[in-house]
Amino acid sequence: MNFILNYGLFLAKNITVLVTILTIMIFFTRMLHRRNQEKGDFKFTLLGEKYEDIKKNILFLKMTPYEKKIWYQNNKKKQKKEMINNKKKYIANKKMYLEKKMPTLYILNFKGDVNASAVSNLREEISAILTVAEKNDEVLLRLESSGGIVHGYGFAAFQLQRLRQKGIYLTIAIDKIAASGGYMMASVADHIIAAPFSIIGSIGVVAQIPNFNRILKNNNIDVELHTAGKYKRTLTLFGKNTQESREKFCSELDITYNLFKKFIQEMRPSLNIDSVATGEYWFGSLALKKNLVDSIDNSDDFLISKKNTFTLLEIKYVSKKNIIGDIINNIVKNVFSMIVNK
Repeated sequence: MNFILNYGLFLAKNITVLVTILTIMIFFTRMLHRRNQEKGDFKFTLLGEKYEDIKKNILFLKMTPYEKKIWYQNNKKKQKKEMINNKKKYIANKKMYLEKKMPTLYILNFKGDVNASAVSNLREEISAILTVAEKNDEVLLRLESSGGIVHGYGFAAFQLQRLRQKGIYLTIAIDKIAASGGYMMASVADHIIAAPFSIIGSIGVVAQIPNFNRILKNNNIDVELHTAGKYKRTLTLFGKNTQESREKFCSELDITYNLFKKFIQEMRPSLNIDSVATGEYWFGSLALKKNLVDSIDNSDDFLISKKNTFTLLEIKYVSKKNIIGDIINNIVKNVFSMIVNK
């Protein structure tokens, strides 16, 4: 009996130490992650040059060594001639030269998860654009999201509204999916393009919550929940849910749903909101008939069509990786995995 008691005390001490160490590690991981979130770098890519390089590489593969030599000679002469002509034009008429300067098409990417966590990068990218955007500049957002939490996607949609409020023409390309909160974002665009089999719509609100009250009762486990405010909690995981709490929960869903519909209607006034706000989704070609999108296309062809009239500049805000935080995270995961397996 003493052996069992001593072993129990030894085990309790070790578990306490282990939990304390893990708690400290988690705390420092979060602190490092929070500090890391404040740091990041912009990455800029001129897609026009990228397309030209691809074209050049393919042409070179098809050429004989003699053809390459002729191409280099001709291209060198052509570039020199263009440089001289541009210099003469600029000196002769600076104003005309500036007026003929191509506007910029800024390209952004948003791949959404349930929490819309990519919005932290999106806000940085949009802020950067707003500081330099000139007349006739445009923005293309390549959007991919199946939706998620209301406040996350509401904030993402607001970030796109900043462009709209400044009069910057916004095109959103949906190559795969823009559903629920993803479509809320898409609706802000001046023009929505979608691939034929992309998934569009799912305008609605859903929420589900498990309840373990009966399991706890069967095992003689009581759960206490104390709140100040009648509706501080409606449905709970462990307590007994009442019909009143269910009705309140559903009424909150209805409020969110109506706000969702109102927002999309304001962004796309020509849309028959009642016919599409059913929670259903449609493929791109059918979504076009419902007026959920404006044209059938894909982001690649759209960009290629713009490369002769716009400077194509892709902007990405990249958060710096926290190597120490990642190592600690992996250690914590492995330790918890060992505990669960035992």
